[in-house]
Amino acid sequence: MFIHRSCFTFYDHLTERTFITLLILLILLTLSSQTCMDKHQVVGVLRQMEKFLKGQEMRFTEGLRIMKSKLAALQNSPSSRAVCVSPTAPTTCPSLEAPAHGTKFGSKYFVGHEVHFTCSQGYHLVGSATRVCRDNGTWTGISAICKDISECASNPCQNGGTCVEGVNQYKCTCPQNWSGSHCQHHTQTDVNECEVYRLDQGGKLCVHECVNVPGSYHCSCPTGYKLLPDGRSCEDVDECLSQQHNCSRGTTCINTGGGFQCVNPECPRSHGNISYVKTSPFQCERNPCPMDSRSCHQAPKTVSFHYLSLPSKLQTPATLFRMATAAAPGRTGPDSLRFGIVGGNSRGIFVMQRSDRQTGELILVQQLRGPQEISIDVDMSEYSDRTFQAKHVARVHVMVSPYNF
Repeated sequence: MFIHRSCFTFYDHLTERTFITLLILLILLTLSSQTCMDKHQVVGVLRQMEKFLKGQEMRFTEGLRIMKSKLAALQNSPSSRAVCVSPTAPTTCPSLEAPAHGTKFGSKYFVGHEVHFTCSQGYHLVGSATRVCRDNGTWTGISAICKDISECASNPCQNGGTCVEGVNQYKCTCPQNWSGSHCQHHTQTDVNECEVYRLDQGGKLCVHECVNVPGSYHCSCPTGYKLLPDGRSCEDVDECLSQQHNCSRGTTCINTGGGFQCVNPECPRSHGNISYVKTSPFQCERNPCPMDSRSCHQAPKTVSFHYLSLPSKLQTPATLFRMATAAAPGRTGPDSLRFGIVGGNSRGIFVMQRSDRQTGELILVQQLRGPQEISIDVDMSEYSDRTFQAKHVARVHVMVSPYNF
């Protein structure tokens, strides 16, 4: 701690004045106790005291002025100015644990890093699916908890069957004359091999549907699938590859689980100085920008379209899509890349994370039940010397089959 000498000078003046005043009073008391002083003696002593005190007062005032002047100079001096150094800001956040019956994605707890949470099958997430480490060393959001989902809530048992809850599963107790996993089959007079196998072996004879016939059974597959030589497994028929589609010219056939789609993705609409041209059936490129148009340079340089067909209830986590950059021959690539999800992930089904310096991965972290379709936009931004260079957007269209095969 630095204390200027002026502080001691002011204190010395105060101490000296008080001491002298007490000394004079002590002399007066001593003289008065020894002999009686006449009026002129008393007046003389008092005048001397008055002169002395005025002199001390002038010294005190001058000392106070000097102290204020030096204090002002001290405050304005860069070399003497006191610097208050705040405690070092935290660079990490406390560690987070995965919730019971759930999974945590992300092991870095530095400022700006994200941690994601998902729940196992049969549980749903309550709380924040994503939490970000803030500058003050705390996490955004609230703790994630995985709560059990009632399997019987959807009333899966048919024909008066009773649903009995189990651990991540359920069982239908069927009334008389009905059988099957959902009480969907009327009891036959012959032996139902499908049900006997299920009860004895705890599984299914067929991947999709076991059909009981008098004295036997056979397996069937849904429309758009074919039965494999083992007599029980089903495989999707690729209508696009086998030319079993009716897509018109100008569209492209995309195979899906049990069917197909005819697609012709369109480029983003033009606005302002930003416009796109289609360079391939699944990619658009931005037209050259005016030199002074900042918004044009920050718009995606390329927009690509991708279609993924998934079975229902695919095991997670599953990597669905990878995004990377490649430098043209003779040119150096960007020295850093940033990946992110910019649309279509309101339910927190996906996360985007870096797998290496030049590659980002789109990961499915929650099981999807079909049939349903989801479109999600991911982007990749290129930086050179910490300066933004370009951005690329990939629109991934996920088509989930009604079946888990």
